[in-house]
Amino acid sequence: MLKAKVVGKVWSTKKISGIPTGAFLEVQVEPAGTRLVAFDVLGTGIGEFVLVATGSVASAWFEGAAPPIDALIIGSIDESSK
Repeated sequence: MLKAKVVGKVWSTKKISGIPTGAFLEVQVEPAGTRLVAFDVLGTGIGEFVLVATGSVASAWFEGAAPPIDALIIGSIDESSK
């Protein structure tokens, strides 16, 4: 699981039918600073800190056939001590 900050939205003009309702967001992983695209079903906004599951754990969260998603926002962080 990764801690990350939402830094942007990803837009597309086409949608794959196997992907459920949600949004793709660009997140910056802390403290490394690397960025990745994560699928969001929580309605997370830019500037929020989130927890991201990756790999087969992310796609296994969905019922039925696993969609082609390998990073999923699974929680919002309200407070964090450094």
